[in-house]
Amino acid sequence: MSRNRECIRAFTLVEILIVVVILGILAAIIVPQFTGATQEARQTTTIHELEKLRRAMGVYQARHDNALPPVEAGDGTWGPLVFQRGEYLAAPPINPWVGGANRRVVILSDQPDSEYQTDYAWIFNPDTGDVWAGSFDENDDPILPP
Repeated sequence: MSRNRECIRAFTLVEILIVVVILGILAAIIVPQFTGATQEARQTTTIHELEKLRRAMGVYQARHDNALPPVEAGDGTWGPLVFQRGEYLAAPPINPWVGGANRRVVILSDQPDSEYQTDYAWIFNPDTGDVWAGSFDENDDPILPP
């Protein structure tokens, strides 16, 4: 009596382990690159929002005989820059570098930050019209968290 043996093809345990080890090595190489990309994206987004804000401020001044908009301290309080129709900005700018609940908060001050903070997102000088991003220095470089 002869038995018809059907040949069953499958991966061996050693082959599966080799594949898992290779995938682990690749993941260990690639994952750290993504953590740096997130931080870089937050910095870049903040700079783009700051540039939009400065352009809107310039357009407002050009249309209003070099007058500055009446900006107040508070959460997204950019006055006529964002008021109703969004003629200058569609929405209050967000500072993802600060993040959290204060990512839209505006304060009035005459100088940019010198250290990292998360209490406010934007700094507006009502005397000169200068605008800075919170937790960025006078050169628009991000201040790293402690």
